[in-house]
Amino acid sequence: MKQKKSQIDESLYTKGGIITEIDPHFCIVRLRMPAGMITPEQMQGLGKIAHRYGVTDLHLTTRQTVELPHVDPRKLEGLVKDLEKNGTPLGAEREEVVNVTSCLGTRHCKFGIIDSVGLAREIDKRFFGRELPVKVRIAISACPNGCESERLNEIGITGTRRPIRDPGLCTGCGTCTHYCREKAIEVTDGLVVLHKDLCMECGFCILPCPFNIISAEDPEYRITVGGRRGRHPKLGRHLITVKTQDDAIRVVDRIIYWIYRQASSGEMLPEQLDELEFDEFKKSIEKMIEG
Repeated sequence: MKQKKSQIDESLYTKGGIITEIDPHFCIVRLRMPAGMITPEQMQGLGKIAHRYGVTDLHLTTRQTVELPHVDPRKLEGLVKDLEKNGTPLGAEREEVVNVTSCLGTRHCKFGIIDSVGLAREIDKRFFGRELPVKVRIAISACPNGCESERLNEIGITGTRRPIRDPGLCTGCGTCTHYCREKAIEVTDGLVVLHKDLCMECGFCILPCPFNIISAEDPEYRITVGGRRGRHPKLGRHLITVKTQDDAIRVVDRIIYWIYRQASSGEMLPEQLDELEFDEFKKSIEKMIEG
């Protein structure tokens, strides 16, 4: 292995997108692919690159990127350059901000509340690869369906929408009750009652109203911190809910800076939240948004 490494740029091995295989004479190359989006041309390009460098399989990961397994390290330098030209550059894996994941959001999904793809790309542009004491995964779901399991990530963003009802206009037909998956709506004595403690603010009850009586507040961005997948999964803690994409990005910026300045290496972020005085940090974020 040392002989092979000496023939290439040693700095490539400091990049998180290159992972040593169980056979140390080969490595896995992980790509950067924000929101899991790739054009047909880039996909074709990956096929040609894989063939050129003797890669027989491509692995689609759970974090919406692609891995090239069983790569000969002596070919890494040329491979990385070709991947860059293809628009599918080297990814990240270590103590840094790794590939940002997202559902299709309002661009394609009928349940979408926010443009999760656009937000993921903007966050990737600003923060991808930022070196930190711990690995930070960022995931975005455009509605509370949570297709991206965003609350199981160090930073999660969920699109929400609060329904607004006019009791004076509502006919009490009960159509909306059939679309509420949380049983948060019921018809009592001809009147529709919303149980706010059960409502997930998914907005599913809005469009089905046959009389267009149910409206909604503007979309919001619910942000959680400290989620975790793996052998001991854990939901992230609610940090704040904001009203604009710009505010969501501002909050992500502050979270990353807080992690950079306060977190310790050698332990995952969820285990550190109490030591990092999460509640005090939450108050500071609330003041920032209110100010």
